[in-house]
Amino acid sequence: MSDKARAELAPTGVLRAGINLSNFLLVTGRSEKAEPIGVAPDMAREIAASLSVPVTYVSFKSPGELADQAENNVWDIGLIGAEPQRAAKISFTAAYVEIEATYMVPKNSAIKSIADVDKPGIRIAVSARSAYGLWLENNIKHATLIPVSGLDAAFNKFVDEKLDVLAGLRPGLLKDIEKAPEMKILDGKFSAVQQAVGTPKPNIAGAAYLANFVENAKRSGLVASLIEKHKVKGLSVAPLT
Repeated sequence: MSDKARAELAPTGVLRAGINLSNFLLVTGRSEKAEPIGVAPDMAREIAASLSVPVTYVSFKSPGELADQAENNVWDIGLIGAEPQRAAKISFTAAYVEIEATYMVPKNSAIKSIADVDKPGIRIAVSARSAYGLWLENNIKHATLIPVSGLDAAFNKFVDEKLDVLAGLRPGLLKDIEKAPEMKILDGKFSAVQQAVGTPKPNIAGAAYLANFVENAKRSGLVASLIEKHKVKGLSVAPLT
């Protein structure tokens, strides 16, 4: 490891890790000190240990809010989905985990498959600025996206306004369907949200170090062990690059 990588990633002597609290698969609880617990915080802790520095967590309510601070010297690494809109300011590693994203529709809907969704007149509720929401912004051509701030609010708008489709991560939709058994989840996926580790663009040596760390973490079984430790369903180790 180069001294330059350590200097870029921990300029204050502490690794400041930006954590997205809204991803319930990667942040599964809080400690007695109110620190986030889960796969993402543990990944950050492992990165800090490899740098021989302590870690501190900088929590955000959404990935969009975390990404907004990329140029403000608030965090050194950020653990969020790697999307093109965010990559303008953040250098991302390859994904370390993947989460399947799909759709929920009413059981009596004419929409029977993923391919049926992107058609004129179809209204899709989605959590605003989520990684899969950004993917839909880039790829939906005919249907209408209705971004709503927050997962619960997106579900409520879908149900209350009788929208056609709710987009979400499959594990989250499985929880939602318990509240709305009149709905169904479509087979397959429209995207796999890839969760990565990012650092601000100027950190060239730091970005190279993180890229190598993530590949080693996947290859060594570290990522798989963290998923097992936190007993997370719906999360899988991303392929090696």
